[in-house]
Amino acid sequence: MLIARYEIDGQIHYGKLEENSLKRCSGSPFATSALSGDVDRLDSVRLLCPVEPPRIFGAGLNYVSHIEEMKLKRPTVPLLFMKPTTAAIGPNEPIVYPREGKEVHFEGELAVIIGRRARRLRENEALDAVFGYTCANDVSERVIQRVEMSMGHLLVGKAYDTFCPMGPVIATGLDPNDLLLETRVNGKVRQSVRTSDLLFSVVELVTYISQATTLLTGDVILTGTPSGIGPIVPGDVVDITIEGVGTLRNPVVAEPSH
Repeated sequence: MLIARYEIDGQIHYGKLEENSLKRCSGSPFATSALSGDVDRLDSVRLLCPVEPPRIFGAGLNYVSHIEEMKLKRPTVPLLFMKPTTAAIGPNEPIVYPREGKEVHFEGELAVIIGRRARRLRENEALDAVFGYTCANDVSERVIQRVEMSMGHLLVGKAYDTFCPMGPVIATGLDPNDLLLETRVNGKVRQSVRTSDLLFSVVELVTYISQATTLLTGDVILTGTPSGIGPIVPGDVVDITIEGVGTLRNPVVAEPSH
């Protein structure tokens, strides 16, 4: 099932996507599967970030191919960071290249959407806490990131407003262990990998985080990016496609100088 969050006539709804129509949910899909009976045409709505401003957990160095590309040792536990809620944007919204930006990179990722409050999950319980999956772009300013990491921390390089596009929908019922992920910049394929290349699986990430932190409904876990990362500049368009989910598209624009 594909669930979209969208705006129409100034109102925000969730809806079940079927071909070119959205069947409105009667409430939050995290709480009920009931439909209201209203149907909206896909071409008449504005798709939004699939969840309201969420807590965003990110995983670094979590694809074997990316670790090898960077010539780094494999982590023995997930390398985690967080992005602020203001980084989250939806499909077709612009990624704003900040005034301080010198080397901004795209990072196509599979994002996990948590469906219920949960803590200290066992591995055989982890997927029961997952509502579904969406596409994400963990946009990063590398110059700032490298300075931060040289001092043992990481925040601002990944924290700029608009640095976490997500969408276009939440796909439920997927097996996250072997999905094709592709990233294109201006139509050219830059990343192409299957999620079977993940070092720490979705189950392992959800379980690990839940030992320390109570996961909340609508939380997002970014599972990491594969090899092929690279720069983007104003004027570029980034497309991230994940098998079973769809394509997240975002243009890149320069932040105004004033």
